Order: sequence, then C-alpha cells, then structure tokens
Amino acid sequence: MRVVLDTNVLLSGAFTSGLCSRLIDELVGDREWQIVLSEHLLAEFRRHGAGTFKASVDEVEAFLAPVLEWGLMVTPEAVAPDVCRDPNDLAILGTALAGKADVLVSGDKDLLVLGSFRGIAMVTPREFYDHYIGA
Repeated sequence: MRVVLDTNVLLSGAFTSGLCSRLIDELVGDREWQIVLSEHLLAEFRRHGAGTFKASVDEVEAFLAPVLEWGLMVTPEAVAPDVCRDPNDLAILGTALAGKADVLVSGDKDLLVLGSFRGIAMVTPREFYDHYIGA
C-alpha cells in the first residue's frame, strides 16, 4: 500500500518521541508500505526542521535518508483550488494523487475534514496506526 505522511507527521516523527515516530519506524523498511514523497513535502520538512525544531542540516538529512531510500518520489498533480480550505494543502493532495496513495496521514484539520479525496482516505496518525499497523 502507498501512504503519504503529511509534513506535520514527518516532523513529529523526526523530532518528538511518540506515536508518529513509532509509525514511521514501522513503515520504513516494510515492503508492504511505500511512502509517497514530493519535493514540496521535503522542502517543507527541511524548512520547519531547521526553523521550528532548530535541527541542524545533518540531523534533518539523517532522518530523511531512510525515508528517501524507501520512498517513492512524485511530482504533485494539479488539484483544483476549491477542493480544500487551505490552498497550502493542494500540493499534499496532489502528491497523494500522483503517487496513487491509498491513504494520507495528517494532523491537519483542513485535510482530515475531507474524509477522503478521490478514493484516498484521510486519517489521523492514531487512526492509521490503529487500523493499519496495530491491527
């Protein structure tokens, strides 16, 4: 199955201990899962990792290395601007479309309120873990 981890999930997984870090540990290296990525997601991660979390470039890249190794890089598809409340989320939805994702994991209420988008389930990290990993 293919999964998009929104930037907020990647950041939580990288820089805090808890559910998101466990989730990422479960996905990376598991051939059942493929993490769908885009330059948009990576740029956001790098920007917030260095800015908000005050991580060094080396720390940011060390976290990304295994994710990139197991990930599928795509170019986001165009998404109509009226699809979601936050125009910043269009590239995340476009990444999910381009990668033919089965699920998009996010803590972003503007995405979660959609429930699904063109057959792609929008779920919280807890919902994803409970339904797909911990089941």
